[in-house]
Amino acid sequence: MAESDWDTVTVLRKKGPTAAQAKSKQAITAAQRRGEDVETTKKWSAGQNKQHLVTKNTAKLDRETEELHHDRVTLEVGKVIQQGRQERGLTQKDLATKINEKPQVIADYETGKAIPNNQVMGKIERAIGLKLRGKDIGQPLEAKPKKK
Repeated sequence: MAESDWDTVTVLRKKGPTAAQAKSKQAITAAQRRGEDVETTKKWSAGQNKQHLVTKNTAKLDRETEELHHDRVTLEVGKVIQQGRQERGLTQKDLATKINEKPQVIADYETGKAIPNNQVMGKIERAIGLKLRGKDIGQPLEAKPKKK
């Protein structure tokens, strides 16, 4: 080995500019001075708060005159739930515990404030034994034969 080997410096890797540095104004002007091809694009509404922009859908909703709301449980269904519950001697809390729901859910269904959920309606139907959906609301629930 020659003594001059110790004097040479070997660069294994030279780091280029990071993404942020490559996109900076200085890096772009330096590349343009060197005569390199530089492509820049401006993103539309980049960095703006988009929640305040008016879109077609917003304007359409503003022109809408109809009052939009979710369908609620009818008072007829609420009365059927209340009567069926009382016939079985259950409180709202007892019925809620029986169907694994909160007592407030039963209260909402009885007052007609709840948005109907078929799973909850089915649980209540089975618990009180009365139909709550379809044409024959309030009729006894027919016991279906169990599958083997």
